[in-house]
Parts: sequence; C-alpha cells; structure tokens
Amino acid sequence: MSERRIAIIGYGLAGRVFHAPLVQATDGLNVAAIVTANAERQAQARQDHPHARLLADTDALWALAGELDAVVIATTNDSHVDLAMRAIDLGLAAVVDKPLAPTLQAANDLVAHAEASGALLTVFQNRRWDSDQLTLARLIASGALGQVLRYESRFERWRPQPRPDAWRERSAPEQGGGLLLDLGSHLVDQALQHFGPVRSVYAEISHHRRTPADDDVFLALSHCSGTISHLRASVLAAAPGPRLRVLGTQAALIVRELDSQEERLRAGRRPDTDPEWGVEPVHAHPRLIAGERSVPLTPERGAWQTFYAQLRDALDARAGGREPVPPVDSSDAVQALRVLEAAQASAASSTVVTLA
Repeated sequence: MSERRIAIIGYGLAGRVFHAPLVQATDGLNVAAIVTANAERQAQARQDHPHARLLADTDALWALAGELDAVVIATTNDSHVDLAMRAIDLGLAAVVDKPLAPTLQAANDLVAHAEASGALLTVFQNRRWDSDQLTLARLIASGALGQVLRYESRFERWRPQPRPDAWRERSAPEQGGGLLLDLGSHLVDQALQHFGPVRSVYAEISHHRRTPADDDVFLALSHCSGTISHLRASVLAAAPGPRLRVLGTQAALIVRELDSQEERLRAGRRPDTDPEWGVEPVHAHPRLIAGERSVPLTPERGAWQTFYAQLRDALDARAGGREPVPPVDSSDAVQALRVLEAAQASAASSTVVTLA
C-alpha cells in the first residue's frame, strides 16, 4: 500500500516528543504536515521534519485535507472535540491524544458523530504498551498471580513548583486541566483493560499548589470482576511508591520504576533506530513475590510503536474496503471518562459513587 500521510496539530510536548517521532518511526507512515503558530516550535519542527509542511493554523490544514489520510490532535484538551469533529467532517481519520474529551457528554457526542460518519476515530492510549502493563498481562494470562485481588498503580512525581508554561497546570478541570484527566486517563484505562467494568468509585482529589488544576489524586475502583484497583497520580510525591503492586491469591508482582520509553523519546531516541528500544535495565526488572520467595522476572519489551503500526494497518484496511480495527476503540475512552467523572463526583461529595 502507499505511504499514509499524517498531519499533527500541535507541536508542544505531546506532538514533538511523542507523536511525531513515533509516526516517523513507523513504516508506511509519514509526517506530512505540522500545525503550530508558535515561531520557536515552527523552527524546531522544521529541523526535526524538514520534508513536512509547516502551517500556522488549522484553516490552512483543512484546505489540504484531500492530500492527507489522518490527523493527530495533540493540542489542549478543551480543543480536542472541535478539531476531531472537523477532521471527521472532511473524511480524515482522527487520532486524539488522551483524554478524548474534557467531559463524558462531549466524548459521547464525538463518538456518535464518528460512527454516523463512518470515520476512523481512535485515542492515543500509548501506555497500554508499557513494559509493566505487557508483563502484567502475560502473568494474568498464565495464571502466575492466581486471582488478582488488588491492583495498585501509580504515576507519582516530585514537582512541587508549578510550571508557568504548562497549560495542564494553569487550567481548571472543566477546561481539561489537572492530573485526573491527564495521568488519571492512563491509570483508569489500564485498570479497565486488565480487570473490566467498574461497579463503584471512591476518589480524593486535591489542589495543594493553589492552581486551578488538581495535582494529587487517589481513586479506588471496585470492578465487577471482584478486583479492587487503587490508582494514584501526584506531582507532590517526594518519595514515589512502586509503579505497580499487584496482589493475587498465588503471588504478587512488584514493579518499582516507570517504563523507560518516555525518557528515551525525550532524549531523541526512536524505536526504529534504537536496537534496545523497550528493554528495561536490569535494576528495574519486576519481581514475582510469594511470602519469603522473591524472584526476578524478565519483563516484556515496551512497545509504544505498536499504536501507530496498528493505525497504519487500520488505514490500509479502510483503503482496501475492509473493516478497520483501530489501535484503541474510542468507546474505551468513553468508559474511562465515565469512571473519571464518577471520581469527580465522589471527591466533591466524599461518597462512593455507584456505576453498575
């Protein structure tokens, strides 16, 4: 099949560090256009992708819609829905960075519009392909943990001072700001993937740094399967806890450190040029523990590049008249937002919110 031409809207952290390198690293995909009005980011994009068209606004991009196959929306969360709607109306596949929308209602409206239009809509849940998540999936499938009783998952960081240039820290949740919609989107998506629908939600959401955005969140999810998930995200963790602690009836899994793929992308490395891509250092290997017995495990290789490889396959399938299978079903993002909105309601009322 011919090379698929991808446009990226936004060239901040998400567009520059995550999306553009992964698109360019995928056989059959090409960064054809980049939209940013910021002169400094335009210069960076020109250096990073000299063959891409640089556009100052989305009107210029929409004029080129007939030359493109898909649009990646890597902009502020409150702009996701309008941009995705426009892309869909122009017959383009849309990749939306998480969260799909700031609210559940907006996400439902967008998914309904995509379905009515027959458009390909997907959400960038790259952390499904973290080393720790792939390793956990392997252990669950093999029965090594037995029945999983409790799943503890953390994204904890130490950033006590707000960053003046970070829109997520300046924006209120209704504008898509804060940790709950950011890292919480990953945490909830991962829990739903492993343990299925949620029956009830309890949450604590704090604003310790006196910004409009939440900066410390805790969610307790009771899954219909019987597993309980405890999810934490914080930028105020001076002593971060383990990335994962998963307790089963046969054994427990401990993963101490965060998957290394983000660090590698920030350092300018890519999966197509780094032979050690996704390989975690020995000191970060997980351990399988049962009482006094503790053994190291060889983790699965992280594979964020899988998202865009599956997007390419979906675009090729659609072009060939076959049913496309998106890398992430947009309905999964709707279910995650349902849990996140229940968490907001729980924190506001200090009660447990029942979903099912």
